[in-house]
Amino acid sequence: MAPPLPLIFLLMIHRVSSSDWGVNYSHLYICALKNSSVIMSCNYTYPTGYKIEKVFWTKNPVNCENSPDLSEDPEYSQRLQYLGDKQQNCTIRLSHVTQKDSHMYYFRFTTDKPDGKWTGKPGVNLTVTDLQVEAPESVTEGQNVSLTCKSSCALTNRATFIWYRNSQPLTERRDRNNQLLLQSVRREDAGRYSCALHGHSYTSPPSAHLSVMYPPKHPFVAVTPCCQLVEGNSVNLSCNSDSYPPALNFSWFKGGTFVGSGRIYSISKISSNHSGEYKCKSITEHGEKYSDAVTLNVMCVGCPVILYISIGMVCGAAVVIMMVLIWVKKRKDTQESQMNLSRPHHNICQASDVKLTESVYENEMAKQDEEEKRHTGVSAKMNQSRTYHNIYQASDEKLTESVYEDVTSGEAAKHYHFLIEERLAAACGGHPTRPTSKCDVTDHAHVKICHILI
Repeated sequence: MAPPLPLIFLLMIHRVSSSDWGVNYSHLYICALKNSSVIMSCNYTYPTGYKIEKVFWTKNPVNCENSPDLSEDPEYSQRLQYLGDKQQNCTIRLSHVTQKDSHMYYFRFTTDKPDGKWTGKPGVNLTVTDLQVEAPESVTEGQNVSLTCKSSCALTNRATFIWYRNSQPLTERRDRNNQLLLQSVRREDAGRYSCALHGHSYTSPPSAHLSVMYPPKHPFVAVTPCCQLVEGNSVNLSCNSDSYPPALNFSWFKGGTFVGSGRIYSISKISSNHSGEYKCKSITEHGEKYSDAVTLNVMCVGCPVILYISIGMVCGAAVVIMMVLIWVKKRKDTQESQMNLSRPHHNICQASDVKLTESVYENEMAKQDEEEKRHTGVSAKMNQSRTYHNIYQASDEKLTESVYEDVTSGEAAKHYHFLIEERLAAACGGHPTRPTSKCDVTDHAHVKICHILI
């Protein structure tokens, strides 16, 4: 049975009216990053003959008649900006979104006619998310590790990621891929990793800590006390190593013999039997390593005193030997210098002796001539009387012999020789040569004449 005609007419009018009203959204679902800006774009249509009076966005409407205008809401008024018009564009921008902004948003407009009101459904579903870094808690040195920057929803806008380690950007890791791949990880790669979107600023981006485990590296032994080890004292040996996690198991060896365990190896009342080479082995679940050996030299009681005395004696003997060698060398040098100086003095002395002898000889010859003249005068007077002359001659010979003996054997001769030696000493620098003398004495005036022969 066909429906009544008026009902069919009303249905046709409704269908025509519904096709003229509508809102078309560009994205029905938007995933936005926290603190970013979101653009919700749309277009709306309405039948001709209607005039737009009000356009606005609302959220979670209870009913279409009482939908709130977000531009009048204090939580949105400073962050919402209408970019559309009253013709057909209904786009808005919502800035600094947070998780509290995750809602269903709708565009609504009203016209100048009572039946000219419209709310665009189903609206836009906005989800606000934050970035998170997914990373393994720990990896072993040498392995490959992948870190992922993810969010609770797929970001609508294509993003460029930036990675940070300990707040320092890894500029070489800027990529559109949200993963960071570390190949053959090293201990230096350990730290706190965070990610961000290029163009977005973050005060404290989310991060994750990556721990890199590695076996012991460069273990060494520390000795306390470190200097002198004397019998009867105590000594502690500690094993130190660089590893992650820190080593908890240690073994001690003297030579190749196991002597103990633990990070510290203590020896109380040490004796000379404890002298030798010691080393430790650091053990972790990722590996083990030996330290370099250290040598313990235990000194007996009183040994330092004996050692010091021995060292002192050796040093003293060395000093004495050195002083003797220096003295011998100086003496040898002095003798050589004296010999070199004595040669010119000797030549000077010889020349002086010759000159002195000639001078003395000349003086004595002059005196002899004078005495001969005097003697000649006396003889002339004596010729007046032969008798007297004969007597004089006889007595003269006796007197001459007597005077010669007195002069050559008496104190006068000694004094004369002494004077000659003093003159020679002055000429020869205090080293006279002893002359031999032969004297002829003529005695009327008791005058002595010496011929000095060198």
